[in-house]
Amino acid sequence: MADQRQKIHPEELEAHPPPTAPLVPPNSSSSEKGTPMQVQHIAPSLQHHAIPAIYPTPKRRSCFCKCICWTLSLFVLIIIVLAATVGTLYLVFKPKLPNYSVETLRISDLGLNFDMSLYAKFDVKITANNPNKKIGIYYEKGGKLSVWYTNTRLCEGSIPKFYQGHQNKTVLNVSLNGQVQSGRTLMAALQQQQQTGQVPLDLKVHAPVAIKLGSLKLMKVKVLGECKLVVDSLSSNNLISIKASSCKFRMKL
Repeated sequence: MADQRQKIHPEELEAHPPPTAPLVPPNSSSSEKGTPMQVQHIAPSLQHHAIPAIYPTPKRRSCFCKCICWTLSLFVLIIIVLAATVGTLYLVFKPKLPNYSVETLRISDLGLNFDMSLYAKFDVKITANNPNKKIGIYYEKGGKLSVWYTNTRLCEGSIPKFYQGHQNKTVLNVSLNGQVQSGRTLMAALQQQQQTGQVPLDLKVHAPVAIKLGSLKLMKVKVLGECKLVVDSLSSNNLISIKASSCKFRMKL
């Protein structure tokens, strides 16, 4: 029996491929579950009219840079002028720190109260020296002079308000008074130290002053000083012998 089936050659299949249906209709996209999703169309007017980004214009940047440069230049100029002024004043007036020396130290009273607090009364004669040829010194209100043993302030007094002229030495008599709690321990330490014949004391100066250049009164500064003393005894109503004295001073704005 003759084979009546129609033979299909591979050349014919390649020349005429069978039509296939599109997996996704035009203008749609498939979701995760395979269901076609309609594609939203963007209006042509929106596609061609996007919102432009806003950037600073070169002119604004240029103005800002010029402003910064002018500010920095002015700041540097002010610093240079101030430095030149200070340097000129230093060369003209040649400022020097005032210095102090302790002339005499007398203990008027030193003992214990009923509540075991220690009371002390010292009389100090101190010389303030202004070595400057063209600078005067105003000693303002609030100056203090104090005597310390180790880290304990025994007594304190006020430095009087006065003006000190050029290359002038002024002798000051200052009365110091003080009271210290827990004085029994401190008194025992002082008595034991006195047996050696060398009692270390610190005399501290804290003086607010104003500098006078010619007829110009400048801003206030603080003179801070410390004199380390070694005395022979702490006997009351006797002139104390100062065996050693070393002083240092500095100024603080």
